[in-house]
Amino acid sequence: MQIKDITNYLESWAPLSLQESYDNSGLLLGEKNDEIKQALITLDITEDVIDEAIETKSDFIIAHHPFIFTGIKSIGNSHWIDRCIRKAIKHDIGIYAIHTNLDNVHTGVNRKIAEKLSLQNLHILKPKSDTLAKLTVFVPTQNKQQVLDAMYEAGAGKIGNYDHCSFQSEGIGTFRGNEESNPSLGERGVDEQVNETRLEVIVSNHQLGSVLSAMVQSHPYEEVAHYVQPLSNKDQEVGAGMIGEIEAPMSSHKFLETLKKRMNLEIIRHTALVHTTIKKVAICGGSGSFLLSQAITKNADIFITGDFKYHDFFEANAAIIIADIGHYESEVFTKELILDALTKNFTKFAFRLSKVDTNPIKYL
Repeated sequence: MQIKDITNYLESWAPLSLQESYDNSGLLLGEKNDEIKQALITLDITEDVIDEAIETKSDFIIAHHPFIFTGIKSIGNSHWIDRCIRKAIKHDIGIYAIHTNLDNVHTGVNRKIAEKLSLQNLHILKPKSDTLAKLTVFVPTQNKQQVLDAMYEAGAGKIGNYDHCSFQSEGIGTFRGNEESNPSLGERGVDEQVNETRLEVIVSNHQLGSVLSAMVQSHPYEEVAHYVQPLSNKDQEVGAGMIGEIEAPMSSHKFLETLKKRMNLEIIRHTALVHTTIKKVAICGGSGSFLLSQAITKNADIFITGDFKYHDFFEANAAIIIADIGHYESEVFTKELILDALTKNFTKFAFRLSKVDTNPIKYL
């Protein structure tokens, strides 16, 4: 197996283009063509995790959190990041991070939390804008289905829970080929008229290249008349956080006890229980305080996340319950999420979950 075999799959699931601007997801150490025999899956990169990889003969590490965020001007031995880099290179261990891009896909980190809490009717809490485009192409009517099918197969035409979505209108296309042309219909140098269908489909930006390639390859014309229009529409399958509902209303105290049990929590920091019962639940793995206003606007009874600062708790404003369960605790099951996805798609390659508790925060 080569590194790129795994990373290509991971990036088809959580495209790097969906990571936040401050992030550093992707291949941090190693080359895409490097041969690997076993991968270790972890939440964080630490020296103990590197040691675990060495002991288990794992030559590739897949982490949720990158350990290299900013530019490195020198690599010594006094800082833990330096030591991790030196040790990984010495033992020829590749390292890959799948961070906010996995946070931002609807089948990613927050979906795993939702599964742990048995939430239903799930929606992205803050959908992203500027991730979609409209592709318009003109096709001889007799060939429209083959072109549509090729574009659908490449990822076009998906809107929420629906696929194979398009708009079609009929018209007349005209053209005349010059001496160097090789028209599939008509003759060069002669004005031609063809019954054509105008096809319009929605495409995610990260799939646009593949869809355009499929369009050109399946199209009968030598020159394909088409154009791409960026859209400001919100993509309901891409964005931060998630909101859903539990099957039946539950008392706030019972819900918090259930939350503690299902997420294996030692402690929950929360605001006043301003709702006696819980039905609608907003979640965000990691640091999610920036989504509080969205959770309130969408009438969530409780917002579950990590890393709330003291003064931010006041912003609950008696409208919602904030439950801070901790950054590590909210994302630790991401390891299982990645493992499940990889083992389903690579049945003959060895993946193992790290046994290292990388949480830097301890409780008495």
